Amino acid sequence: MYGQNERRIGVDGFNLSLEKGTGVATYARTLCRALVQLGCKVDLIYGLQIPSKSQAELREVRFFDRLANSHGGEPAKFLSKKWIRERKADFIRPSLVEIDITNRIDARSLSAHLPAFDRLFNVENLFRSAARRFRMTGKFTTIKMDEAPDVMHWTYPLPIKIDGAKNIYTLHDIVPLKLPHTTLDDKPYYYKLLKEIAEHADGICTVSEASKKDILSFFPEVKNKIYNTYQACDTNKKSYLRSEEDCCSEIEAEFGLTAQGYFIFFGSLEPKKNIGRIIEAFLASGSKRRLVIVGAMAWKSEKELRYLERGISTGRIIKVDYLPEDTLFALLRQARALLFPSLSEGFGLPVLEAMHCGTPTLISGEGSLPEIGGAASLEVSAYEVDSIKEGIRKLDQDDALCQTLRDVGYRQAEAFGMASYQQRLNDMYTSILSDSGKI
Repeated sequence: MYGQNERRIGVDGFNLSLEKGTGVATYARTLCRALVQLGCKVDLIYGLQIPSKSQAELREVRFFDRLANSHGGEPAKFLSKKWIRERKADFIRPSLVEIDITNRIDARSLSAHLPAFDRLFNVENLFRSAARRFRMTGKFTTIKMDEAPDVMHWTYPLPIKIDGAKNIYTLHDIVPLKLPHTTLDDKPYYYKLLKEIAEHADGICTVSEASKKDILSFFPEVKNKIYNTYQACDTNKKSYLRSEEDCCSEIEAEFGLTAQGYFIFFGSLEPKKNIGRIIEAFLASGSKRRLVIVGAMAWKSEKELRYLERGISTGRIIKVDYLPEDTLFALLRQARALLFPSLSEGFGLPVLEAMHCGTPTLISGEGSLPEIGGAASLEVSAYEVDSIKEGIRKLDQDDALCQTLRDVGYRQAEAFGMASYQQRLNDMYTSILSDSGKI
């Protein structure tokens, strides 16, 4: 598309292999699709528990077996044979093996975990082992390949690099440093890892100007090698293309809901998502609509969720841990509005997805959200329950406002289309490979 065909880009499978996926997994899938459409060759590198010496004939079987059960099982018991074997492996150069996909295995149910690619590789327990090694030694795990990609694009800060490739790392945000009280991350480990990435990475990719500013506030030394590519949605997915009738039928059958009869929030239930204030504001708003919350508990916070049980018991709140993508998007498309006034977002993909669906959005003025939502969102104060409550009331009562947000939302979403995303990716890779500064 941009005259850079046959470029080979590596992408890690760190989040792709998670059982229920994450926003970063969606990022990785969309990245792979964008690269393939650009004409790039894509190498996927997973870290599943598949012995490197396993029979070549069984590698494909083992790969899909582990991909479907990638939680890794119980940790090895201290000083057990498995524990000793894992500790030894932490100090041995990892062995990378290629997985030949023959299409003999019916893996259609696992398609979300395996995006478009050209070559597929696995390194046994790569991500866990690399983390342990970095914690103990402060050194990155180095992978050698016979034919290394031109660029290895790590979609998450990981203490790993590929020899012979330009290694770049996506830092979606630095919430553990900016809002340390909202995460359970090991902050010294996280800072040490990011410091090493800042010093030694060939490039750092981020997803908004807000995240770029935050990263530079902690690591000003990356000024000349940080790139904001934003993100995009893959709007060719069936989830976006289903008929309104199908979506309405499904949400009525599954949840007893009607179009426009509810608000929605989806994402991890953790303090940075501001879910406690969202629930409190909704219950105080007086809306006759319901609130549907889709998301698993990332970590417990009684303070954050003190009103959740009350809302569920009175029938005003529906809480679901996880939904298939098609069902989630059916709910999103028919919702009165998405409630997403987070304390911090690196990008805020749910806001972009809602705008693509024609669903109004309520956001905060924090992090990247004003960049993504722009004039297409109703902005409130993240830290003031009354502000969120008044925002919900406006969306609840003002049909004209909601229609305006829908119309403007479609146009705002176009700024984050796939073609623009591909251009930004292409510019980043070209700059890093040329060593000639930014384009």
